Amino acid sequence: MSDEENPYQEGKRAGLHPLVVVFGVLLGLWLFVALIVPSSKNKQATGTEGPAAPIIEDPEAAPVIFKVQATVPEMNAVSVVVPAQATESQVVGLLKRLKKERLDGSLTELIPATTPGHKLGDHAVADIYVMSDARYAQADVVRTLARGAHAPGGLYPDAVPFEVAMEEIRGHYRIDLNNTGAPDTGSIGFADESGVHSKHYRKIF
Repeated sequence: MSDEENPYQEGKRAGLHPLVVVFGVLLGLWLFVALIVPSSKNKQATGTEGPAAPIIEDPEAAPVIFKVQATVPEMNAVSVVVPAQATESQVVGLLKRLKKERLDGSLTELIPATTPGHKLGDHAVADIYVMSDARYAQADVVRTLARGAHAPGGLYPDAVPFEVAMEEIRGHYRIDLNNTGAPDTGSIGFADESGVHSKHYRKIF
C-alpha cells in the first residue's frame, strides 16, 4: 500500500488541524449571536418604546360624553372625565373632535381657555387630560403630570406619584401653536416630553 493510500502513518496528522476546528466553532458562535440574538443597538432606551400595535378604531362608536373636572391656569392644563365604560375608540373620537374644534376656532365652547387673550388664540398652549376616575382628575394630579416624570418628588411629598397618575390617563391632547411643525398631538395614554410613557400609550396624531 502506498503512502498516499494510507493517511494514518506515524508522524502524520489525521483529519483537520485543531486550530481550524477552534476557529470554526468560534465563527459559528459569532454568527449565532449576530443573527439570532437582537442587537442592543436596535433597542430603544427603557421607557421610550413606541406603540406595539395599531389602534383599531370603530367608526360607528357613539360620541362619548365628558365633563370638565379641573382647570390649572398656571400649567395651561385642563382635565376632563369620561365614563369608565367609554371605549378606546370613543376616546380617540373625542381627541379628534377636540382637534377639529380647535382648528375651527370653537374649542372654547367645550374646553375653558388656557391662554385667554393670547395673540395665537385662547388655546395657544394647552394640555387636555382625559380620565375616567375623577379622583385623578383633580388639580393637584394635573400639576404632577404637567411637571413631568423628572420633577423632584421631594418638593411635593403629598402629591400623587407621577407613575401612578400617568397610568390613569386615557387620552391626552397637547396644543402648542408655537410649534408650527406639530401644533397638535394626541394620544391614547400619556407620554411626557422626555419620552416616559404609560403602558397603553399609542400616538393618534
